[in-house]
Amino acid sequence: MATDDMSVPIITCDAISLAYFDGDRTTYALREVSIEIPDREVIGVMGPSGSGKSSLLYVLSGLKRPTSGEVSLRGRSFAGASDAELTQLRRESFGFVFQQPWLLPWQNAGENALMGAQAWDRRAADQVGTYFTQLGIADLADKLPSQLSGGEKQRVCVARAMMNSPSIIFADEPTASLDHQNGHRVVDLLGAYRDRGSVVIVTHDPEMLADADRVLIMRDGYAVEWVTPSEARRATPMMTRSK
Repeated sequence: MATDDMSVPIITCDAISLAYFDGDRTTYALREVSIEIPDREVIGVMGPSGSGKSSLLYVLSGLKRPTSGEVSLRGRSFAGASDAELTQLRRESFGFVFQQPWLLPWQNAGENALMGAQAWDRRAADQVGTYFTQLGIADLADKLPSQLSGGEKQRVCVARAMMNSPSIIFADEPTASLDHQNGHRVVDLLGAYRDRGSVVIVTHDPEMLADADRVLIMRDGYAVEWVTPSEARRATPMMTRSK
Protein backbone atom coordinates (compact mmCIF):
# COMPACT_ATOMS: atom_id res chain seq x y z
CA MET A 1 0.00 0.00 0.00
CA ALA A 2 1.46 3.31 -1.05
CA THR A 3 1.88 5.82 1.76
CA ASP A 4 4.73 7.94 0.38
CA ASP A 5 4.80 11.71 0.93
CA MET A 6 2.18 11.58 3.66
CA SER A 7 2.23 14.57 6.00
CA VAL A 8 2.45 14.14 9.77
CA PRO A 9 -0.41 11.81 10.77
CA ILE A 10 -3.06 12.88 13.23
CA ILE A 11 -4.52 9.40 13.59
CA THR A 12 -2.96 6.00 12.98
CA CYS A 13 -4.16 2.44 13.09
CA ASP A 14 -1.86 -0.54 13.35
CA ALA A 15 -3.03 -3.96 12.15
CA ILE A 16 -6.64 -3.44 13.21
CA SER A 17 -9.21 -6.16 12.61
CA LEU A 18 -12.90 -6.09 13.40
CA ALA A 19 -14.65 -9.44 13.67
CA TYR A 20 -18.15 -10.56 14.56
CA PHE A 21 -18.71 -13.99 16.11
CA ASP A 22 -21.79 -16.17 15.76
CA GLY A 23 -21.18 -19.59 17.28
CA ASP A 24 -18.39 -21.19 15.26
CA ARG A 25 -18.71 -18.62 12.49
CA THR A 26 -16.45 -15.55 12.30
CA THR A 27 -17.17 -12.68 9.93
CA TYR A 28 -14.51 -10.02 9.39
CA ALA A 29 -15.46 -6.43 8.66
CA LEU A 30 -11.80 -5.31 8.77
CA ARG A 31 -8.63 -7.37 8.31
CA GLU A 32 -5.20 -6.22 9.49
CA VAL A 33 -5.63 -2.59 8.38
CA SER A 34 -2.64 -0.31 8.96
CA ILE A 35 -3.00 3.28 7.76
CA GLU A 36 -2.24 6.85 8.76
CA ILE A 37 -4.59 9.82 8.39
CA PRO A 38 -2.54 12.98 7.76
CA ASP A 39 -3.30 16.23 9.50
CA ARG A 40 -5.22 18.83 7.47
CA GLU A 41 -6.02 16.66 4.49
CA VAL A 42 -9.24 15.43 2.90
CA ILE A 43 -9.16 11.66 2.69
CA GLY A 44 -11.64 9.64 0.66
CA VAL A 45 -12.51 6.01 1.37
CA MET A 46 -14.02 3.96 -1.45
CA GLY A 47 -14.78 0.34 -2.21
CA PRO A 48 -17.65 -2.02 -3.03
CA SER A 49 -20.54 -2.50 -0.63
CA GLY A 50 -19.38 -4.61 2.29
CA SER A 51 -15.72 -3.75 1.79
CA GLY A 52 -15.31 -2.29 5.29
CA LYS A 53 -15.52 1.44 4.54
CA SER A 54 -17.97 2.38 7.27
CA SER A 55 -16.44 -0.10 9.71
CA LEU A 56 -13.09 1.60 9.26
CA LEU A 57 -14.65 4.98 9.99
CA TYR A 58 -16.30 3.67 13.17
CA VAL A 59 -13.05 2.15 14.45
CA LEU A 60 -10.94 5.21 13.61
CA SER A 61 -13.38 7.42 15.50
CA GLY A 62 -13.64 5.18 18.56
CA LEU A 63 -17.30 4.34 17.96
CA LYS A 64 -16.29 0.68 17.76
CA ARG A 65 -13.35 -1.04 19.40
CA PRO A 66 -11.27 -3.25 17.11
CA THR A 67 -11.06 -6.97 17.81
CA SER A 68 -7.29 -6.65 17.51
CA GLY A 69 -4.77 -3.96 16.65
CA GLU A 70 -4.44 -0.39 17.89
CA VAL A 71 -5.78 3.05 17.02
CA SER A 72 -4.03 6.22 18.21
CA LEU A 73 -4.83 9.93 18.03
CA ARG A 74 -1.66 12.03 18.08
CA GLY A 75 0.16 9.12 19.67
CA ARG A 76 -2.48 8.46 22.33
CA SER A 77 -3.80 4.91 22.07
CA PHE A 78 -7.52 4.22 22.34
CA ALA A 79 -6.78 0.79 23.81
CA GLY A 80 -6.70 1.73 27.48
CA ALA A 81 -9.46 4.32 27.33
CA SER A 82 -12.75 3.76 29.12
CA ASP A 83 -16.05 4.23 27.34
CA ALA A 84 -16.47 7.58 29.12
CA GLU A 85 -12.99 8.70 28.03
CA LEU A 86 -13.70 7.74 24.42
CA THR A 87 -16.98 9.65 24.56
CA GLN A 88 -15.14 12.74 25.81
CA LEU A 89 -12.47 12.29 23.12
CA ARG A 90 -15.11 12.19 20.40
CA ARG A 91 -16.84 15.23 21.85
CA GLU A 92 -13.62 17.26 21.91
CA SER A 93 -11.78 16.04 18.81
CA PHE A 94 -14.23 14.61 16.26
CA GLY A 95 -17.18 15.75 14.20
CA PHE A 96 -19.60 13.31 12.54
CA VAL A 97 -21.89 13.24 9.53
CA PHE A 98 -23.69 9.91 9.25
CA GLN A 99 -25.68 8.40 6.40
CA GLN A 100 -28.89 9.10 8.33
CA PRO A 101 -29.35 12.73 9.47
CA TRP A 102 -29.86 12.28 13.20
CA LEU A 103 -31.49 15.44 14.59
CA LEU A 104 -33.39 16.14 17.81
CA PRO A 105 -37.05 16.41 16.70
CA TRP A 106 -38.02 19.00 19.33
CA GLN A 107 -35.28 21.46 18.39
CA ASN A 108 -35.20 23.62 15.28
CA ALA A 109 -32.44 23.38 12.68
CA GLY A 110 -30.35 26.16 14.19
CA GLU A 111 -30.56 24.65 17.68
CA ASN A 112 -29.59 21.24 16.33
CA ALA A 113 -26.50 22.73 14.73
CA LEU A 114 -25.64 24.51 17.98
CA MET A 115 -25.51 21.12 19.71
CA GLY A 116 -22.03 20.76 18.24
CA ALA A 117 -20.76 23.96 19.87
CA GLN A 118 -18.95 24.18 23.19
CA ALA A 119 -21.20 27.05 24.28
CA TRP A 120 -24.52 28.44 23.07
CA ASP A 121 -23.40 32.04 22.71
CA ARG A 122 -23.65 34.79 20.10
CA ARG A 123 -20.43 33.74 18.42
CA ALA A 124 -21.70 30.19 17.98
CA ALA A 125 -25.05 31.43 16.68
CA ASP A 126 -23.27 33.64 14.14
CA GLN A 127 -21.18 30.66 13.03
CA VAL A 128 -24.33 28.60 12.50
CA GLY A 129 -25.69 31.43 10.34
CA THR A 130 -22.50 31.46 8.26
CA TYR A 131 -22.55 27.69 7.70
CA PHE A 132 -26.27 27.69 6.87
CA THR A 133 -25.68 30.41 4.27
CA GLN A 134 -22.81 28.45 2.70
CA LEU A 135 -24.96 25.32 2.62
CA GLY A 136 -27.98 27.07 1.12
CA ILE A 137 -30.29 26.62 4.14
CA ALA A 138 -30.11 30.12 5.69
CA ASP A 139 -33.91 30.43 5.67
CA LEU A 140 -34.46 27.11 7.48
CA ALA A 141 -32.86 27.86 10.87
CA ASP A 142 -36.25 28.07 12.63
CA LYS A 143 -37.72 24.96 11.01
CA LEU A 144 -38.17 21.71 12.94
CA PRO A 145 -36.65 18.53 11.47
CA SER A 146 -40.14 17.32 10.53
CA GLN A 147 -40.39 20.35 8.23
CA LEU A 148 -37.12 19.62 6.43
CA SER A 149 -36.33 17.34 3.51
CA GLY A 150 -33.74 14.59 3.92
CA GLY A 151 -31.15 16.65 2.08
CA GLU A 152 -31.84 19.72 4.22
CA LYS A 153 -31.46 17.66 7.39
CA GLN A 154 -28.13 16.34 6.17
CA ARG A 155 -26.82 19.84 5.58
CA VAL A 156 -27.79 20.77 9.16
CA CYS A 157 -25.70 17.79 10.28
CA VAL A 158 -22.71 19.05 8.29
CA ALA A 159 -22.94 22.43 10.00
CA ARG A 160 -23.23 20.75 13.41
CA ALA A 161 -20.13 18.62 12.73
CA MET A 162 -18.02 21.73 12.20
CA MET A 163 -19.21 23.75 15.17
CA ASN A 164 -16.63 22.52 17.69
CA SER A 165 -13.71 22.95 15.25
CA PRO A 166 -12.85 19.24 15.58
CA SER A 167 -9.46 17.82 14.65
CA ILE A 168 -11.17 15.37 12.28
CA ILE A 169 -14.59 15.23 10.65
CA PHE A 170 -15.78 11.73 9.80
CA ALA A 171 -18.42 11.74 7.05
CA ASP A 172 -20.19 8.51 6.08
CA GLU A 173 -21.88 8.96 2.69
CA PRO A 174 -22.65 12.64 3.43
CA THR A 175 -24.09 13.34 -0.04
CA ALA A 176 -26.17 10.17 -0.46
CA SER A 177 -29.49 11.99 0.05
CA LEU A 178 -28.53 15.17 -1.82
CA ASP A 179 -28.95 16.24 -5.42
CA HIS A 180 -25.89 17.04 -7.51
CA GLN A 181 -25.76 20.77 -6.73
CA ASN A 182 -26.24 20.43 -2.99
CA GLY A 183 -23.91 17.44 -2.86
CA HIS A 184 -21.14 19.65 -4.21
CA ARG A 185 -22.03 22.38 -1.72
CA VAL A 186 -21.49 19.94 1.12
CA VAL A 187 -18.27 18.52 -0.30
CA ASP A 188 -16.88 21.98 -1.06
CA LEU A 189 -17.49 23.07 2.53
CA LEU A 190 -15.94 19.87 3.89
CA GLY A 191 -12.97 20.36 1.56
CA ALA A 192 -12.43 23.89 2.81
CA TYR A 193 -12.23 22.49 6.35
CA ARG A 194 -8.70 21.20 5.63
CA ASP A 195 -7.51 24.64 6.71
CA ARG A 196 -8.60 23.70 10.24
CA GLY A 197 -8.42 19.90 10.42
CA SER A 198 -8.71 16.62 8.56
CA VAL A 199 -11.78 15.17 6.85
CA VAL A 200 -12.44 11.49 6.17
CA ILE A 201 -15.23 10.93 3.62
CA VAL A 202 -16.70 7.49 2.92
CA THR A 203 -18.55 7.49 -0.40
CA HIS A 204 -19.53 5.46 -3.46
CA ASP A 205 -19.34 8.55 -5.67
CA PRO A 206 -15.81 9.38 -6.86
CA GLU A 207 -16.99 12.71 -8.28
CA MET A 208 -17.46 13.91 -4.72
CA LEU A 209 -13.78 13.22 -4.04
CA ALA A 210 -12.40 15.27 -6.93
CA ASP A 211 -10.77 17.70 -4.48
CA ALA A 212 -9.53 15.05 -2.02
CA ASP A 213 -5.83 14.79 -1.27
CA ARG A 214 -5.87 11.00 -1.62
CA VAL A 215 -8.29 8.08 -1.65
CA LEU A 216 -8.05 4.76 0.18
CA ILE A 217 -9.46 1.76 -1.68
CA MET A 218 -11.03 -0.92 0.51
CA ARG A 219 -11.91 -4.47 -0.51
CA ASP A 220 -13.10 -7.44 1.60
CA GLY A 221 -12.06 -5.69 4.78
CA TYR A 222 -8.54 -4.93 3.55
CA ALA A 223 -6.97 -1.53 2.87
CA VAL A 224 -5.79 -2.26 -0.66
CA GLU A 225 -4.03 0.92 -1.77
CA TRP A 226 -3.89 4.70 -1.76
CA VAL A 227 -4.79 6.30 -5.10
CA THR A 228 -5.38 9.77 -6.50
CA PRO A 229 -8.96 11.03 -7.04
CA SER A 230 -8.60 10.54 -10.81
CA GLU A 231 -7.40 6.96 -10.28
CA ALA A 232 -10.39 6.36 -8.00
CA ARG A 233 -12.76 7.51 -10.76
CA ARG A 234 -11.20 5.09 -13.23
CA ALA A 235 -11.43 2.24 -10.70
CA THR A 236 -15.12 2.79 -9.91
CA PRO A 237 -16.61 0.60 -12.70
CA MET A 238 -14.37 -2.28 -11.64
CA MET A 239 -15.42 -1.89 -8.00
CA THR A 240 -19.08 -1.94 -9.03
CA ARG A 241 -18.65 -5.12 -11.04
CA SER A 242 -16.95 -6.83 -8.09
CA LYS A 243 -19.96 -6.57 -5.81
